[in-house]
Amino acid sequence: MKIPGTMPRLKGFRHPREIIAYAVWAYHRFALSTADVEDLLAERGVIVSRETIRLWVNRFGAHFAGCIRRDWLRPSDKWHLDEVVIPINGVKHWLWRAVDVNGDVLDILVQARRNAKAAKRFMARLISQFGHPRVVITDKLRSYIKPVAHYAPDADHRAHKGLNNRIEGSHRPTRRREKVMGRFKLPRQAQRFLAAHDQINNIFRPRRYRLSATSYRHARADAFRLWADYTAEMVA
Repeated sequence: MKIPGTMPRLKGFRHPREIIAYAVWAYHRFALSTADVEDLLAERGVIVSRETIRLWVNRFGAHFAGCIRRDWLRPSDKWHLDEVVIPINGVKHWLWRAVDVNGDVLDILVQARRNAKAAKRFMARLISQFGHPRVVITDKLRSYIKPVAHYAPDADHRAHKGLNNRIEGSHRPTRRREKVMGRFKLPRQAQRFLAAHDQINNIFRPRRYRLSATSYRHARADAFRLWADYTAEMVA
């Protein structure tokens, strides 16, 4: 990643912010472990421990995700909602995810239950961020019925498993990361990582099959420019 080396160093950090940003980008963009990122940096002459990389990812992943969310154009008013089980420290939890009609992740929420209370909490969270949708598509889980009717009474709620294929594919990167990370250890860890991971991949993983090679390269260049801007905004 080519980021100008003229940015001021972060107070209290030994390495330039460009290196920190590169480590965060590589960790979230690819299915890499902290040890893999450590080797990538070592090949470039940067000696840093995997524990330091973990601290960088935890500390600055939310910064980049927040910048992306801040600058993101208003999403489509057609939402797909789904939930998938994720084992955390041997206990079953549920990852609630919402995407828009373009496949971009709106938000995620890790919860211990898959019931109406959990659906209500997730729906309220979405409405507070994005306003009211025009269409809400879910699977046939009945827990969605009352929350959708309460928070989006004018929305067209379509409960049909076959209509929700768009969101099913968005779970695959989570499964890949689970394997690399050896499962999530705590709900807070899963929430923190996935909230950043999904937002970062919104800009670095455009729907390539929909784009020509030239359009994809332009989208990638735009994402790198945004990343450079967000790197300049980093604060200690």
